[in-house]
Amino acid sequence: MYFPDKSEYQDIREKSLMQWLDEMEQHEDIAVRGGVKLAREYVQSLQKEIENLKSENELKKEYMKKLMADKRARE
Repeated sequence: MYFPDKSEYQDIREKSLMQWLDEMEQHEDIAVRGGVKLAREYVQSLQKEIENLKSENELKKEYMKKLMADKRARE
């Protein structure tokens, strides 16, 4: 399956997961229902970590560009 935008694919995956978790909230087994909250919290923490890593990566890219520009200026 081809998606022109990576975020579109990620959105579909996230919606599918959330739909599945919604269905599991209605499960008759309390262990399954209890696990839903834990799974949602884990997904949220992973999303936060992804955002932190993206931000960190951008800072590193900017720093490397500056270093390369300074190096070229000295040459």
